[in-house]
Amino acid sequence: MVRGIAVLAVLSSALPAMAGEMSASEARYFVTGKLFSYTCFDGTRGLARVHLDGSVDGSIQLRGTGRTQYGTMPAATLRVYGERVCASLPRSIIQPCFYLERTSTGSFRGSISGFGFAYCDFTQYEQPTRVVHSPRQLRPSLQTSE
Repeated sequence: MVRGIAVLAVLSSALPAMAGEMSASEARYFVTGKLFSYTCFDGTRGLARVHLDGSVDGSIQLRGTGRTQYGTMPAATLRVYGERVCASLPRSIIQPCFYLERTSTGSFRGSISGFGFAYCDFTQYEQPTRVVHSPRQLRPSLQTSE
């Protein structure tokens, strides 16, 4: 569940033209289909992409140590409820919603609503990049599109 929340915090967001809180519609526009690197308050880091259907894929290294793992979350994992972006996590007793704050033209901070200390900072990749997964490895490698 902690991994799911970290990935979701990393993957959900959007943002207006200036720094500040993003509405759900701004977050959808700002984040969907783009690759972001992220680092979280506890050292967790990785790469993530949110798709239009609310699915997510990417990599995660918990607490910044150990093996980097690739994972996906199904369609409708991230959902918009009014002006909030929330997550539907399997086997979770809560469906966390996120506070999304744009920090620059290519970055934002996502935190679990009501838990500002539990945040991840996301930075968009500038060059076209894709996450590649090998069946023999759990570790992704990054390849730049040519």
